[in-house]
Amino acid sequence: MFSVLAYFLANKPQIMDETLIKEVEIRIKPTFASDRSYILSKAQEKAFLKQDQFKDWKIVKRSIDARQSQPLYVFRIAFYRAPISDANNLSKLKKVTSNKKAIVIGAGPAGYFAALKLIELGIKPLVFERGKEVQRRRRDLKAIQQDGVVDPDSNYCFGEGGAGTYSDGKLYTRSHKRGKIKDILQLLVDHGATEEIKIDAHPHIGSNKLPKIVENIRHSILALGGEIHFDAAMTDIIIKDEQVKGVVINDEKEILAPAVVLATGHSARDIFYLLDSKKVNLEFKPFAIGVRIEHPQQIIDQIQYGQKQREENLPAASYSLASQVNGRGVFSFCMCPGGLVVPAATAPGEIVVNGMSLSRRDSPFANAGTVTEIHEKHLTEFTEDKAFKGLSLQQSIEQKMFEHGDGTQKAPAQKLTDFVDRKLSSTLSESSYIPGLIPARLDHILPKSIYLSLREGVLDFGKKMKGYFTEQANVIGTESRTSSPIKIPRNKDNFMNDQLSGLFPCGEGGGYAGGIVSAALDGQNVAKAVADFLE
Repeated sequence: MFSVLAYFLANKPQIMDETLIKEVEIRIKPTFASDRSYILSKAQEKAFLKQDQFKDWKIVKRSIDARQSQPLYVFRIAFYRAPISDANNLSKLKKVTSNKKAIVIGAGPAGYFAALKLIELGIKPLVFERGKEVQRRRRDLKAIQQDGVVDPDSNYCFGEGGAGTYSDGKLYTRSHKRGKIKDILQLLVDHGATEEIKIDAHPHIGSNKLPKIVENIRHSILALGGEIHFDAAMTDIIIKDEQVKGVVINDEKEILAPAVVLATGHSARDIFYLLDSKKVNLEFKPFAIGVRIEHPQQIIDQIQYGQKQREENLPAASYSLASQVNGRGVFSFCMCPGGLVVPAATAPGEIVVNGMSLSRRDSPFANAGTVTEIHEKHLTEFTEDKAFKGLSLQQSIEQKMFEHGDGTQKAPAQKLTDFVDRKLSSTLSESSYIPGLIPARLDHILPKSIYLSLREGVLDFGKKMKGYFTEQANVIGTESRTSSPIKIPRNKDNFMNDQLSGLFPCGEGGGYAGGIVSAALDGQNVAKAVADFLE
């Protein structure tokens, strides 16, 4: 299930380091996975190198191969003829002194990495975030968890760090053509992440550690001459002669600048309506909707590792599943081993769930979104403007989920076996979801086509992973914020909207990213385009 060779082939160095002597791949038992002396000795043996034949070495990649009865760690080790050091990318940044400035709307990964790149390019970023800084944001997360109170501007999606801060900090991406992923990872390390994220095949940081890293990024932006404003929602865009001149914050304050980076995230519905009111063409974007399925972690460990009790040095096992149901994709999404299910609504009167895990991934539960593709052809019942049909579907399901609850953030749920059998669960299995679960017929809440696709999908998943299909798993509604259902068009060459000069849609909210790293890369690319525009 862990594809080691494919990952290494996809990530092999494109430019050979002239100090590099040799790279070797070794496989070792989990017992020795933390023993650097043992790893070095095994690598030297494989490379036929004595101690005096190299000056330095490092672990390039680390993953797990669980395809055999004994799971093994797979290390790729590089040996060098000269001492090596990883560059600190912060050292490249100098305080902004020019009069050039650009507005950045949103302090998620796209917005913050755009701001850092603008600084590097000599442009002062003015960052405006509708939510609160990461520490104050915690109080609003506690309110939604324990009291069911949703603050529309500060929740699991909105606030400093964006949705990524509280969704595990998964850093795996296939967006290798967008830019240098290693630079994104290095910047995260520079701001407090562990070096391990640079070597793991599927790196993650953990929602307990991300807040401090996000806070450190803020301090860097401020120290380097940028500005960051919280509780500062963009409520209007100032336009003259089809050119952006600035924005209005909180309905009262005008901020003028010739370029606006729109990095508002996948859930900022008010921004789509604002752009629509300005006659900006918007496009429907395919997305996915479904549920979040939570298993006891021990079941997933046993399936993946073949061990009744997971070996001490093995991490909580994960999975990635996909199926085709009548030509429609059904797949697992944002899998959180040793994780928690959390309430991710952004407005009162809706139920949305997401997954996260802490750095240790030591929760007794494993959860993953299980979703099905939504294309325009699936939305014939909606009469709204084409671009908004997906958003309308998304919103209607979230509201129906809420209506089947008790007026709080308790989420409708079924046992997995009852979900397939279309039965109301008399009891539910234990869950990590703090607001609590309410037994409900999800086939009565979800649109028929979505339910049927999910039903057939999980049955197929059960065939692919023996033990997955169990009454010990809960199906929780609804996983609906996988990505934005709307795309804000931009020119592929200059990253700017063709209708409004100076408007740069960016990240997940624009429809151009799908995770922390891809959003950060898009932020950097947009910042470069802004610099070209301001020349």
